[in-house]
Amino acid sequence: MRQPLPCLILLLSVIAAPVSAADQTVQRQEGRAYATADGRLLYRETHWLQGPASAQSRLVLYRCSDGRPFARKWMTPQGSPQTPDFTLDDGRDGYQEGVRGRAADRQVSVRASAQAPTFSRAITLPSGAVVDAGFDAAVRSHWAALQAGQSVAFQFLLPSRQRLVPLKLQRTGAVSWQGEPAEQLQMKLDAWFGFAVPAVTLVYASADQRLLQFTGTGNVRDEKGRYPQVRVEFPAAPVATPAAELSAARTQPLVKTCGA
Repeated sequence: MRQPLPCLILLLSVIAAPVSAADQTVQRQEGRAYATADGRLLYRETHWLQGPASAQSRLVLYRCSDGRPFARKWMTPQGSPQTPDFTLDDGRDGYQEGVRGRAADRQVSVRASAQAPTFSRAITLPSGAVVDAGFDAAVRSHWAALQAGQSVAFQFLLPSRQRLVPLKLQRTGAVSWQGEPAEQLQMKLDAWFGFAVPAVTLVYASADQRLLQFTGTGNVRDEKGRYPQVRVEFPAAPVATPAAELSAARTQPLVKTCGA
């Protein structure tokens, strides 16, 4: 099973402990993923965020183009904002992957399908490591260095390969994204690992460091089990939404196919 660099913006989650009334505020954000080759809409994303940025829980529903959910991803705080726990479930074939544990010691698991066995491996995360969408927190924490032209190196945990891979992130310039001042970043492997990975391009809003666009290899497979090249756009900032909406999304059934 081969998986290139996952799409780092596909966030998640469920709150694990009581929080203050202010921290119980739920926000929702919508994203759309397009094929880079021809611009087709491949799938939609709905993200629910809860809690402060330093310990934020998220849930993502990945939806067919008609809106039906086919996969769900949960992310809960663990250690630093860069190293959350998460679980991804794909309702189409039962694929699962996830990371769980305490502090630096994590258990990484992957299951190829509902009929396949689950493989788990213990991994100790080094200082400064990044897990899944914790990459977003890493970008913000290194924002000043990136703006100064410095490159940032870190170890990224790739669950499907149950290993850490070295990545390098750097700023490539200022851009205008749909009329909004933004900064473009590029991420690529910082070493040769025997498999080719296309560079990932990220666009962040200059004003608030909000992710606007990801272009590269996604972590949501197509119905043939391949990881397509995608452009995922988040044109609007998160908006407040009722907590009941998050609760409903946690249990919404996943479809087995996006076809008719």
